Amino acid sequence: MLYFSRWKALAIILTALIVCLFAVPNFFSQERVKTWPLWAQRHIVLGLDLQGGSYLLLEVDSNYVKKEKLDQVRDEVRRVLRDAKIGYTGLSVRGDAAEVRVKESDQQAALTKLRELSQPLGGLLGSSGQRSLEVSDAGGGLFRLTVPQAAITERIRQTIEQSIQIVERRINELGTVEPLIQRQGTDRILVQVPGLQDPTDLKRILGQTAKMEFRMVDPSVSPDQVQSGRGVSADSEVLMSEQSPKVPYVIKRQVLVSGGDLTDAQPGFDQRTNEPIVNFKFNSSGSRKFAQATSENVGQPFAIVLDNKVISAPVIREPITGGQGQISGSFTVQAANELALLMRAGALPAPLTVIEERTVGPGLGQDSIEKGKLAAYIGSIMVILFMLVTYRLFGVFANVAVAINVAMIFGILSLLNATLTLPGIAGVVLTVGIAVDSNVLIYERIREELRHGRTPISAIDAGFRRALATILDSNITTFIAAAVLFYIGTGPVRGFAVTLGIGIITTVFTAFTLTSLIVAGWVRWKRPKTVPI
Repeated sequence: MLYFSRWKALAIILTALIVCLFAVPNFFSQERVKTWPLWAQRHIVLGLDLQGGSYLLLEVDSNYVKKEKLDQVRDEVRRVLRDAKIGYTGLSVRGDAAEVRVKESDQQAALTKLRELSQPLGGLLGSSGQRSLEVSDAGGGLFRLTVPQAAITERIRQTIEQSIQIVERRINELGTVEPLIQRQGTDRILVQVPGLQDPTDLKRILGQTAKMEFRMVDPSVSPDQVQSGRGVSADSEVLMSEQSPKVPYVIKRQVLVSGGDLTDAQPGFDQRTNEPIVNFKFNSSGSRKFAQATSENVGQPFAIVLDNKVISAPVIREPITGGQGQISGSFTVQAANELALLMRAGALPAPLTVIEERTVGPGLGQDSIEKGKLAAYIGSIMVILFMLVTYRLFGVFANVAVAINVAMIFGILSLLNATLTLPGIAGVVLTVGIAVDSNVLIYERIREELRHGRTPISAIDAGFRRALATILDSNITTFIAAAVLFYIGTGPVRGFAVTLGIGIITTVFTAFTLTSLIVAGWVRWKRPKTVPI
């Protein structure tokens, strides 16, 4: 353990030096760091509890998810029966199921086709025999397709995952720095934006579903019939205009092109009226579908629908084959900018509701930093004094290794652009104790070997070698605990787990390479007859 070749010693020193250098940008201002090369612009981001900011807890509307799932089932039933040329009546959604009535001669064929819509649920649920739909024959030609709770739960999980990605894109579009966005529970999303003191704009942006759809207007129903509630078929629905005064429109439920086919959206001004507009572009699939829809419906009005409100309903004068267009609707400049942002970021699969909101002031964050620093300083000083008093010169070696260990922790956190929270600081302080504990095990082993009559050099070598298994066991078990905290915990708990896990890795490195390298250098230089320990 005390022999190091020149190349091995150089590799250890360079590794420690390079990792420590990544912590250097944290000692300079952001303006100064931005003038450096990109690879050097790595720094630790202070969390919400250290620099202040906004905290939002969002909840997904599970009833909306359920309704969307049932509507999808209804549309799938319509498609399957039409493709199979099976006549049906009374297709509708009632309660937790979609219902359809089929004439007697087609009932067996219809049942076969409808059962094809029921698929095994993915993941762990699929292995237990759970399916996405339960198809039952209620008699008299009436078929009922029920969505089980397991399928609703799976749909909510998928909705949460998709919503997290979209929320992250929307927040990044606002230009905020290092937001924390993660799932909490089964139907909630936690959003923390350090440095943002006024969350008003953020709540407004996140509160909009931004579900963009291009659908045809049903010209067979007059406004008078709409007002009286007559003449609207099951294939259409009544939507109101976004502008005041509110105007009712009868819109076909079939979506010609969805917002998911959009590739870009930018605010602009109409060259004729100088009014704010939004220019949009489709991908190749959206361009093809939009061209086909406009070619087949020349002279007919179509509606641009955003969150179940009609933005505009222009008449198709000619086929639109260029894959791009514009949306106008008496926008203000801010409204056009926000709509373009939402369209670029994508539509949320379900509405999000803010159920908890907190704003942490920068003064409170600064107070947390000062208290964290004080705790770190006091803890470190006590550890340093203990090692010096107990192990004298070898205590100095241990303190040097611990100092490098802490610098390496901050270097790795900077390299990862990690977010440091107050529990993260606690993890660093705990790591100092763990690192010293490794040195205590080595030094006590050396003392034991000396008491057994070994020579100084032999005792030092045996102490490092025989303490290896014990230190690895203790650090591996602690690392497993940190990993469990990271995967199961949320927010501050994960911050603590990250710093603790990184600290364990650097502790093993410094205890068995750096400390032994320092001691080996001292032994080679002094050739001691006794060990000052």
